[in-house]
Amino acid sequence: MSSPGASGPLHQVSHPLLQHHLTRLRNQLTQPIEFRNLIRRVAVLLAYEATKDLETSPLPIETPLVATEGMALKQSVGLVPILRAGLGMVDAVLDLIPQAEVWHLGLYRDEKTARPVEYYKKLPHSEPVDVALVLDPMLATGGSASAAVSTLRAWGVPKIKLLTVIASEEGIAAVHAQDSEVQIFVTTVDPELNDQKFIVPGLGDAGDRIFNTFKQRD
Repeated sequence: MSSPGASGPLHQVSHPLLQHHLTRLRNQLTQPIEFRNLIRRVAVLLAYEATKDLETSPLPIETPLVATEGMALKQSVGLVPILRAGLGMVDAVLDLIPQAEVWHLGLYRDEKTARPVEYYKKLPHSEPVDVALVLDPMLATGGSASAAVSTLRAWGVPKIKLLTVIASEEGIAAVHAQDSEVQIFVTTVDPELNDQKFIVPGLGDAGDRIFNTFKQRD
């Protein structure tokens, strides 16, 4: 379901396939290779919903039989994965929008303050994209997402959409307190964060599970 209005700020995408994939993602027994594939599948379905309002323009073409008129995307689109977990969503969305630009933002959460720390930013000095799709599997405190949105607004991006697998109520509120126009596309909203600021019930650390680094190694 979505908030009132097709362009409302919160879109909770309800679909049997998403719910099926989400259950496997939550399961602690799901192995990294399957977890990565599930993240990609969910990313595709979220991106499909998030791009329904992209503008198009007529494009005359020749089929093998006749001349006709098709449609082409009119707006420039940028994919902005928040490192590192957001990398798990990039290829799937890029398959849908192969002409999209990809720009990276590196943010990590300080364990003591739970606040985001920026360690990498790669944005051009050229004109900003028309639409930015921020990719991050988890929206917990909302700190990293809010920092990403602030960076993109400073670049001049007019329309920002956040694609996330699971969000907390607190994280959604934090993003919209900073920027009420950001559209959030999510499969489900979990009620709370634990003392370590992980979403509950959540799925654990998405980055660790994507990159198979959830076990302590010598």
